This record gives sequence, C-alpha cells and structure tokens, in this order.
Amino acid sequence: MTRILLLGGTTEASALAKTLAETGADAVFSYAGRTAKPVSQPLPTRVGGFGGAEGLAAYLQAEGITHVVDATHPFAARMSRNAVHACELAEVPVCALERPAWQAGEGDQWVHVESIEEAAEALPGAAARVFLAIGKQSLAQFAAKPQHHYLLRLVDEPEADLPLPHTTVEIARGPFDAAGDTALMQRHGITHVVAKNAGGTGAAAKLTAARSLGLPVIMIGRPQVPARPVKGSVAAVMAWLSHPAA
Repeated sequence: MTRILLLGGTTEASALAKTLAETGADAVFSYAGRTAKPVSQPLPTRVGGFGGAEGLAAYLQAEGITHVVDATHPFAARMSRNAVHACELAEVPVCALERPAWQAGEGDQWVHVESIEEAAEALPGAAARVFLAIGKQSLAQFAAKPQHHYLLRLVDEPEADLPLPHTTVEIARGPFDAAGDTALMQRHGITHVVAKNAGGTGAAAKLTAARSLGLPVIMIGRPQVPARPVKGSVAAVMAWLSHPAA
C-alpha cells in the first residue's frame, strides 16, 4: 500500500498536495515550521523538523512511508540532503519536484555568485539601497556592509531585532507581479537587488522589475544537493509514484 510523505513549503508542493488529495492518496504534508501561518493544505499536515537524517529515517519506518517527494525550496539544501540520506537508510524511494532555475535574458544585469557571503561582497562600497529578497534566514552576512539601507520583504513580522542597522520591512505573501514590484522598488529608491535563484513564477516579478528599471541583480546560485530523480511537474511526480524506478 502506498503512503507518501510530501516535504513542502513551495507553490509546487501545494499543487501536488491538491492532486494527491483529489486522487484519494494516503499522504502526509510536512512543513519545516519557519512560517508562523503556513498555507493550509488538503492533506494531514505536520510541522517541524525530524531530527536530522536519522530522525527522518525513523519517522519513515514508524509511519509506514513508502515514497518521499521533496518539494521544498531549492535553497533548503539541508532538508534535501537529509531526505536523500534518510531514504537510503530506510530504503524508501525519493524524488524531487523542482522548478527550473531562472535564466538571465536580454536587458538583465545579473552578477552571478555562489553563496550569501559572495553576494554581500559583491555589493558596492558606497552606500546603496538594496532590495534584499532572500528571506530572513541569512541576513547576518550582510552586517559586513552596514552602510547600505536594506529593504526586506517577509511573510511574518520579525520576532527579534534584525542584524542590519538600516532596514525597512514590508510584510507580504506572494505571488507578486511586475507592476507591484516596480512600484515597490521605485518607492524605496532601490539601486541593487539581491536574490536567490529560486526559479518559478511566483517570485520572478522582482527580476522583471529590475530589468525594466535597469538595476543590477546579484543572483545567488543554488546549493548542491545529492543526486536524486528530479521531476518538473505534478504530472511527472504522479507518474513516478506509480513507477518509482523511472
């Protein structure tokens, strides 16, 4: 009997959860718990970590999980690594539902970097106004450039003081559109954008806005994760669940 663990938190995960619910699949949706009010799902839901790869492997065995789908954010590398390792330990097949990375197009002014630290180093020495579109987990690295004013767009109000001396916080949940992001950047006088290459359509508006305004984008490349089957659509994952060796 098939029982699925869906590691979620993305738009793609929510779309897969809807399809699984509609087909009557026995599935559990798992959130990491970093958002105070996550999007409700049509599946039984658990929130929080598993205690590393070993803890996840124990969960898979205890709950009779037969398939794991990793539909976490492309930058949730630790969770993806743990998922691969846990599935090896528990001998459970795993696949990823992953959106394609963004590609620079005509008119884009992208500076490609490989890490948060490199992104901070790539910012200019002179004071700038930076749209720091990377969430709230990796802000401390930018404390090395305290001369800049940083615009943050977060889903939840910060629970603690931010590690950056000059910040403006906008609370909003995507998806966003290009007109809105253009207006946002103009309103705050943004001169630089820092983004993670998350891919997908829900967060791409800031890139369109930056292109139209002629702003440079410091684009952080995706972290490396262990090899596993990667599917690009809900339909492809559903086919894999029927034939996980494919």
